[in-house]
Amino acid sequence: MANLRDIRRRIKSVKNTAQITRAMQLVAAAKMKKAQDQALAGREYSSHLTQVLVDIRKNFSDESHPLLEKREGNRELVLVISTDKGLCGPLNTNLARKLRAVAAPDADYVTVGRKLRVLLEKLGSNIVADFVVKDPVPFAQTRPIAKFLTEQFLSGKYDKVSIAFTNFVNTLRQEPEVVTLLPIREQANAEVFGAETITADRGHDFTFEPNAAEVLAAILPLYVNYEVFQAHVESRASEHSARMVAMKSATDNAKKFIKELTLEYNKLRQGAITAELLEITTAMKAME
Repeated sequence: MANLRDIRRRIKSVKNTAQITRAMQLVAAAKMKKAQDQALAGREYSSHLTQVLVDIRKNFSDESHPLLEKREGNRELVLVISTDKGLCGPLNTNLARKLRAVAAPDADYVTVGRKLRVLLEKLGSNIVADFVVKDPVPFAQTRPIAKFLTEQFLSGKYDKVSIAFTNFVNTLRQEPEVVTLLPIREQANAEVFGAETITADRGHDFTFEPNAAEVLAAILPLYVNYEVFQAHVESRASEHSARMVAMKSATDNAKKFIKELTLEYNKLRQGAITAELLEITTAMKAME
C-alpha cells in the first residue's frame, strides 16, 4: 500500500499535469475558433465556384479539358493532410485507417503533416513530396501543392489524384475523408465539403468571353487550387477541435483522479491518527 508521502507526490504530479492540459485546452480553443471560422467561410465560396463549373459543363457539354479526362489505369497519387503535433485524440489514427481501406495498395503519396508522413515511411510507402503549411492556413502556401498535383496528373504518370483529410463537421465530430481531386468530379466534392446541393440551371443565358473553352481552362486550375485549400482548412479546424476536446477530457480526468487520491490520502492519514491514538490510550492504560 502506498504511504502518505507517495500519495502526496502523486497528487502534486497530477495537479501539474492538469495545469498543463488546461493551458493546452485554452490554446487549442483559441485556435479552434479561428480555424472553424476559416473552414466554414470557405464553404460558401466553394459552393459558388462549383456551381459555375457545373453550369459550364452542363450548358456546354462539348467543352473538354485534360483535367476532366477519365482514365482507365489504377496509378494513384494521394495527398495526405495530417497534423504535425499529437494530443488530438484518434484524429490521425482514424484517417490512417480510412486511407488503408480506400487508397490503392501501390499508391504514391504527397504528405502535409508529420504524423502520417512518419507512419507511411514506416510502412514503406513511396512519398514523392512533402510540404509544410503554416497555421492558420494561407492560400498562397497551398497553391504550390495544387500545382504539383496537377502537373503530376497532366504528365500522365498518374491516372487519379486523391486527397485524404479530416472533414470538420462540428466541435465534437470530425470525419476522415478520401475524395478524388483529379479527374475533377465537382459534385461529389461539393457534398463532402458541406456545400449545398449543386444543380445545373439550364434556364440561364450564358455569354462567355472570349469563349467557353478558355473560361473553362481558366476556372479549372482555380477550382483545383481551392479544393486543396479547403481540404487544408477543414483538416486544421478538425485538428484544433479534436485537441481542445482531448485536452478538456484529460483535464477532467486529472481532476477526478486528484479527488480519488485526496480521498485515499485522507483515509490513510485518518487511519494513522487513529492508530497513534490507540497506541497512546493503550500505553496510558498499561501505566495505570
